[in-house]
This record gives sequence, structure tokens and C-alpha cells, in this order.
Amino acid sequence: MTDIVFVLNGPNLNLLGTREPDIYGSDTLIDIEAMLADKARELGLVIDFRQTNHEGELVDWLHEARITGAKAVLLNAAAYTHTSIALLDAIRAIDVPVIEVHLSDPATREEFRHISYVGMGAVDEVKGLGPRSYAVALEKAAAL
Repeated sequence: MTDIVFVLNGPNLNLLGTREPDIYGSDTLIDIEAMLADKARELGLVIDFRQTNHEGELVDWLHEARITGAKAVLLNAAAYTHTSIALLDAIRAIDVPVIEVHLSDPATREEFRHISYVGMGAVDEVKGLGPRSYAVALEKAAAL
């Protein structure tokens, strides 16, 4: 059986490619998904790639990762990273390792982005590498 890694993306990431390209680059979320699917095949993994603008849906998907026996979750919670205790609680409630992912490096941005509730529950983080952040995080997930 092939291991499944959930790749969960939060609010506004559906606008990648046109949203603040000086910060997030010109790749779309579809581009990132295609790149990551290729990387997953190389690693012998399958990805379940999703995006939502709704916090509760991310919580539900984290629960689903537990129920389905996912190997890991790559979570780019976007703005919810810095605000969502609900996501932190969900991460702590499941026995699936979560790796925090960011295209940019929040530590180099506005001060309110320096706090990561997701990071308080995640086993690792990858940030500031643009779309490659996802590939590096998937390699880390494969090694778990």
C-alpha cells in the first residue's frame, strides 16, 4: 500500500500566481500541485492536495488525515498560521505528523507573522524557499 500525504492549503493560496508575486512568486497552486505530484511519485508517495479559504474545513481535513491513516500532513495554513488556536488544537489532537510549509519566510515579514500557532504543534517547518518549500517538506515527510 502506498503512503498518502495530505497537502492542505489555506486562505488566498488559490490566488497564487497573481497575488503579490513579489512575495509569493508567479507559480500557481496548480503548478505547485503538479510539481509536488511528480516529487511524490519519485518518493513512492501519493499526495492528497487541497485548498480552502475556510478554517473549519482545514480542521476537518486534519481529522480526516487521522481517520484515513495518512503518513503525514503538509500544512500551509497561510494567514491562519498566525491566528488559529483551532488548528493548533486539531494538530495536537491527531497522531499524524504535521509539517508547516510557507512559500515566504514569515520571520522576515510583518511582526504579526512571527507567531505560528501551527508551528507550536508541527513536528517541523519549511519556509522561505518558494514552491520548493513543498518539495523539501515532502522529502521530510517521506523520511518519517
